[in-house]
Amino acid sequence: MTQLEAAKSQPTEEIRTVAESEGLDVEVIRRRVASGKIVIPANKNRKTRTVGIGKGLRTKVNASIGTSTDIADIDMEVEKAKVAEMCGADTLMDLSVGGDIAKIRAAVMDAVSLPVGTVPLYEAFALSIEKYGSAVDMPEELLWEVIERQCEEGVSFMAIHCGINRMTIERLKRQNYRYGGLVSKGGSYLTAWMLHNGKENPLYEKFDRVVDILKRYDVVLSLGNGFRAGAIHDSTDRVQIQELIINCELAEIGRNMGCQTMVEGPGHIPIDEIETNVILEKRMSGEAPFYMLGPVTTDIAPGYDHITSAIGAALSSAYGTDFICYVTPSEHLGLPFPEDVREGVMVARVAAYVGDMIKLKNRQRDKEMSKARRDLDWQRQFRLAVDPERAREVKGRRGDGDERSCTMCGKFCASDILAGMFEKYLEGSDKK
Repeated sequence: MTQLEAAKSQPTEEIRTVAESEGLDVEVIRRRVASGKIVIPANKNRKTRTVGIGKGLRTKVNASIGTSTDIADIDMEVEKAKVAEMCGADTLMDLSVGGDIAKIRAAVMDAVSLPVGTVPLYEAFALSIEKYGSAVDMPEELLWEVIERQCEEGVSFMAIHCGINRMTIERLKRQNYRYGGLVSKGGSYLTAWMLHNGKENPLYEKFDRVVDILKRYDVVLSLGNGFRAGAIHDSTDRVQIQELIINCELAEIGRNMGCQTMVEGPGHIPIDEIETNVILEKRMSGEAPFYMLGPVTTDIAPGYDHITSAIGAALSSAYGTDFICYVTPSEHLGLPFPEDVREGVMVARVAAYVGDMIKLKNRQRDKEMSKARRDLDWQRQFRLAVDPERAREVKGRRGDGDERSCTMCGKFCASDILAGMFEKYLEGSDKK
């Protein structure tokens, strides 16, 4: 029985854990899990940290790692996984396409307690290239074998490209342009396979088989967007929206079959289109959790795409997105190293928090930080900081000034100058 199916009659242990961690009533969480508005990635074959994703919950951050065909260092991937968990990522995705993919995934899952997701198409096509010489010669059954095996190994959620079909490919042909082309590896390979073999996408055509496999292990189905925009000028175009419509329909079908589902979103998108995409997904899917990949909000900042995506992530969260995938400084430039993972997770966490201030209407932590700064209470400031270690390190490298101030203002510290002069007023305001 899946979390969704169990929640229709009573709260599970995982539902109670989510309610406690989010500070919400157990019954509220139970109803939202039962209706598919919250998912809990918790494969029956692997004990992981319990994470709730969906309506009314804190926006969660995913960190993606994984090898390429150029760099396949299993030790580095394990280190990256540990860094992501240490820095506060809520989930992890192993997107490996090079080396021994199954061995890498096993090592990563052994190294962390986070729920781990995958894109099974990657391993299927990699195996096809190895065994048959090309991706387009992949036997359909190999894809089902990979999905089943990854579920058995304990993968908690899977990005599966069910929304690509003959209709979406025809829509792309009629559209007749794409400045950024197709940027999804899985989407590109699957499209090539379909065109080469003259077949429908088996993940769409036999969607019930996808659901049946994932349900047996209670793996969350993340409906991947293989035709997402990889360039600002392609955002919210006809083929992207066509795939979104199909994915939202499939999310409802999967949910009605008892499978936990969520829907993936763009990609590259200007900030004035983010709210529209969130509204469309929520309206068409019956409020299934929405998983934004970034989103990157300009194409001109290689080396700083963790910042361009943080802008998009903050707005996405504020508008109602439930789950964001971090972006590292190496996006569009190369495989991320551990230091890139750290930077990506921390920036994404800040962005998610900024959005949650609006979505969840909770700014108490900011009020406490303001009071700690006013009172020059450095230890309290560090405790409240998203990254206490970084805050201490930055302050320490610049000298501590005297016991109260920092070297930014020194003797001209505004808080120190007026210390004590408004105490009776401040005491009253602190009680509010």
